[in-house]
Amino acid sequence: MRARLARISGSAFAIVLHGLKGGSALELKIEAMLREIFSQPFELGSSEIRISAKVGAASFPIDGEDAETLLRSAEAALRRAKESGDKYVLHVPEITARSVEKLTMEMKLRRAIERDEFVLHYQPKVELITRRIAGAEALIRWQTPEGLVPPMQFIPLMEETGLILEAGTWALRKAVADHDVWRRQGLKTPRVAVNVSAIQMRSRDFVHTIATAIGRGAMPPGIDLEITESLLMEDIDGNIRKLQQLRELGIEIAIDDFGVGYSSLSYLARLPVQTLKIDRSFLAAILDESDTMMLVQTIISLAHSLKLKVIAEGVESEEQAKLLRLLGCDEMQGYLISRPVPFEQMSALLERERFI
Repeated sequence: MRARLARISGSAFAIVLHGLKGGSALELKIEAMLREIFSQPFELGSSEIRISAKVGAASFPIDGEDAETLLRSAEAALRRAKESGDKYVLHVPEITARSVEKLTMEMKLRRAIERDEFVLHYQPKVELITRRIAGAEALIRWQTPEGLVPPMQFIPLMEETGLILEAGTWALRKAVADHDVWRRQGLKTPRVAVNVSAIQMRSRDFVHTIATAIGRGAMPPGIDLEITESLLMEDIDGNIRKLQQLRELGIEIAIDDFGVGYSSLSYLARLPVQTLKIDRSFLAAILDESDTMMLVQTIISLAHSLKLKVIAEGVESEEQAKLLRLLGCDEMQGYLISRPVPFEQMSALLERERFI
């Protein structure tokens, strides 16, 4: 059986196989190649290193009658293998259709950035006892001519394609600008929290990008960053250094979705953070499950022992709010208080605070 091998990008290789008949023969060949090449470790100096590969396969002429189409089909199958966790995936027409759909959406998102189609909505955070606005979370929305696109339909793709870097920087600058507008209007400006994605956090220019953005507003900045627990634990020492630099800029840090990831208590004590946000999944069960209530109580007690503020997100009923108040939670956000609202409506809520 003849085979040709070519490197087509940094870590991607294409193999052309001749003489295989049918999908079963192709699967057997792929499994044999993976076993032969990757079953044994490679020696590098005094160390043994194991590597692996993902495979996407396409067949002529079913999946393409020319080299370009055949390669595009194989690449679509490879993307599916990476997404699914399978070692290999054979191309089927549905995969190409989904790839085309994702590519179309990616092109629309790039145009949306160019056309300034993104907007920020704000969800208030209130003190549990007084119900006064204590902060707001900035949430990015995509405003198309046809209406708002739900975040889950575009944010995962932005993270996958790296567009979240540009969009995240825009969101931060916009939040700083909006905060400055409220300040100049004489409103009691709340601290505004902006979410940070994994790609942003891993960027070498992360701290510089934040510093440049907040430099456009009033000092000291009224900006917080919300970072998920699991993301912070990826590179704990490196992230601690980055967070310490941000704290020197006057930025406060909140651990988002606390309780659903994994963090060592010793690391939690070292992290230069000011706030823990209890994940909304706990609120859904807090009234019905005693174990969940005890866990929330433990989180609140732990946070207060570390001199951290606690915010519960996803609060939808007065019963949940009452229990959180009894447990000593500091602040809450959720539909009980307000859905995320456009800048104008958030401004109206802040204006109303003057008369409370």
